[in-house]
Amino acid sequence: MKPDRPNKQMLLNAATAWFSDQGWTPFAFQEETWEAFLDGKHGLLNAPTGSGKTYALWFPILLNYMWQHPDFKTRRKPGLKAVWITPLRALSQEIRQSAERITSDLQIPFEVGIRTGDTSTAERARQRKTLPDLLITTPESLQLLLASKGYATAFRDCYAIVVDEWHELLGSKRGVQMELALSRLKTVCPTLRIWGISATIGNLDQARQVLLGPGSEAYANSVLIRARLDKQITVKSLFPQKMESFPWRGHLGLHLLEAVIPIIEQSKTTLLFTNTRGQCEIWFQKLLEKHPELAGEIAMHHGSIDKDTRLWVEQAIRNESLKAVVCTSSLDLGVDFAPVETVIQIGGPKGVARFLQRAGRSGHRPGQESRIYFLPTHAIELVEASALQQAVRTGAVEDRIPYLASFDVLVQYLTTLAVSDGFYPEEIYREVSGTFCYQGLSPNQWEWLLNFLVLGSQSLKSYDEYKKVEVQPDGLFLVTNRGVALRHRFQIGTIVGDADIKVKYQKGGYIGTIEEWFISKLQPGDVFTFAGRNLEFIRIKEMVALVRNSAEKSTKTPSWMGGRLTLSSEMSQLLRTELYSAALHESEQSEEIRALAPLFDRQREESLVPGPDEFLIETFQTQDGFHHIFYPFEGRFVHEAMASLLSYRISLLAPITFSLAYNDYGFELLSDQEVDMQMVLDNDLFSTDFLLDDLQKSLNATEMARRKFRDIAVISGLVFSGYPKKNIQMKHLQSNAQLLFEVFRDYEPDHLLFQQAYRETFEHQLEEGRLRLALERISRQRMAWKACHNPTPFAFPIITDRLREKLSSERLADRIRKMTHILTTRGRR
Repeated sequence: MKPDRPNKQMLLNAATAWFSDQGWTPFAFQEETWEAFLDGKHGLLNAPTGSGKTYALWFPILLNYMWQHPDFKTRRKPGLKAVWITPLRALSQEIRQSAERITSDLQIPFEVGIRTGDTSTAERARQRKTLPDLLITTPESLQLLLASKGYATAFRDCYAIVVDEWHELLGSKRGVQMELALSRLKTVCPTLRIWGISATIGNLDQARQVLLGPGSEAYANSVLIRARLDKQITVKSLFPQKMESFPWRGHLGLHLLEAVIPIIEQSKTTLLFTNTRGQCEIWFQKLLEKHPELAGEIAMHHGSIDKDTRLWVEQAIRNESLKAVVCTSSLDLGVDFAPVETVIQIGGPKGVARFLQRAGRSGHRPGQESRIYFLPTHAIELVEASALQQAVRTGAVEDRIPYLASFDVLVQYLTTLAVSDGFYPEEIYREVSGTFCYQGLSPNQWEWLLNFLVLGSQSLKSYDEYKKVEVQPDGLFLVTNRGVALRHRFQIGTIVGDADIKVKYQKGGYIGTIEEWFISKLQPGDVFTFAGRNLEFIRIKEMVALVRNSAEKSTKTPSWMGGRLTLSSEMSQLLRTELYSAALHESEQSEEIRALAPLFDRQREESLVPGPDEFLIETFQTQDGFHHIFYPFEGRFVHEAMASLLSYRISLLAPITFSLAYNDYGFELLSDQEVDMQMVLDNDLFSTDFLLDDLQKSLNATEMARRKFRDIAVISGLVFSGYPKKNIQMKHLQSNAQLLFEVFRDYEPDHLLFQQAYRETFEHQLEEGRLRLALERISRQRMAWKACHNPTPFAFPIITDRLREKLSSERLADRIRKMTHILTTRGRR
């Protein structure tokens, strides 16, 4: 006898009863999500890590199956029912455990499977025959499934897709990958419900639009649900015993290392977040060097350490067998570490959302307090600490800006469809043009992209290797060449970095990966620090760096390209507001701003601390030349562009050559002759007129676009990065892409991928939009030019940043000590 179909309320009661059995009570946002899903809605759930967001969506997915199949306990139709997308493979096991716990307790005979880059060949082969009922995968692995023959049949009965950590994917090309995959699956899966899970960002409704498609039926039938949990976040700054009058950047915060030890000792487990992998390595080494008693109680975690070590560290945190872990953004997301009581942020995190995400790693349970300490690497970073305190109080957080017109990702996606069952252009154009990224895709651009797939574009049509897709008699676009299909599957993805080289012991044993550019600078016998060990470089063999342990200490630590963060626009605004508060009465200032009083006093002696209506410019002369320093407080990427723009515009008025330096607070133009600053002010050189044209001329934009084009060429498949274990060296990849770049520049300047390289250079690397807004703000401010006798406290970090590029760490520290001594002695006279 077939069981009666339960009504919706009975299902919701079953979920609530399960929570009661665990000793829990469901949150309002969980119940709201259950109901919305069962009512057939799509949606975006705004919930922090550790709030129970996983149960907010696994439950309705399973309840819906129980509703549609009352005999679920005895009869099971094999095949895919739901997909859970996670941006990090490390999160897969935890998500799987949550699903298996519910399916077991509700007696639903479902198989829960994982499909990521770590999945074994045997498991993948098994999944090719029949996908599990519930599949946990990554954006890249989902694209690989779409590249499989018969994918439409495999996905036909899938009724739910959850995109976890959507805020992390949004604003990246991985997010664009997801938009395209969802556009296809909406057609293939007739009963599909799409849900995203996002931490708090400034543009949540736009994030929902990007997920579901602007103006789509899915968007019209969707909800935004917020988990309004009153999470208590306590932020405490660590202050140096003696405040520096002349702050600098040379010591990575290590001068406050001893202040960290009591915090570690008093907490069950502490995470120490650094902004770069290189900084992570140095902090781990120095902690052990100064406190050898911590050996075995502290560990290190970053993305270049081998997977087994990372998994061991994660498990050791859960088991409470580690007192502290020095880490990077590799532990920002998702993995639930209940024992973590305290977080220490070393150096400015440069963004509010990143700081809140890291703070949330402690007290990682609903209702628990999150504690985070801010450790400044130099004094002025205390202004950032004050700004973050303000952000926590007001709830201010950044937008994530989605990509538009990423033709490289679209070319890859169309090739993916052509590799599997092929596609008909009319149908796919309707789907693609309904996404946020390609909402402005014109019929002419679409036609160009189709021609590119078939002919390899106008300038390459004589070369067969660029002709990947064939048009069948019925109009189907299909890849028929097995070699093309194989190479494409190997290259699916949008993360393109410098080539990674594996680091192994000569006698066996994998340590991790380091970028090729760092290894290429080493000579046999050189000692460097990596993964917490001193290693002697022996040689490179088949793209593997062979090493042995060394007793010799080293100051060489790998750094990774792209490791430098810049202030977000929200953070820049908050930082300026806090800086302006230096003029207020003590009672209206934060603890951090009050602590900086000696620095501000010294700054005022030589120059000024700018107010809201002032733009500070300082000039002075040293043995290095004539310094001209400007303080927009907009972040290093904007300052890089602004410095180049201003130096170019000055050179049009007078023949002069500059050396440029910049940090998050300002930029320096250094020359061997003095600039007539009055001439700069009189000629309105901060104008936004002819901005794009002047930027292109000032920045060697062609060289920057050429570097950007390498990534675009790899993503679009114009150049092949190599088979597994036989990667093409980065310099060869670069030269292949460079050759194509020059062909398009000379013979096909309207090539969409060539034009995209320039557009991305200005929009993403140089942040042209932010630069324009910053120039407009500066034009409304009063120019406060101060002709100083000596470098000021504000100028000091910029000068030392420039020196660091030229000097070893020992020589730099020595030079800075001398400069500080001279300046403080002069200040006392």
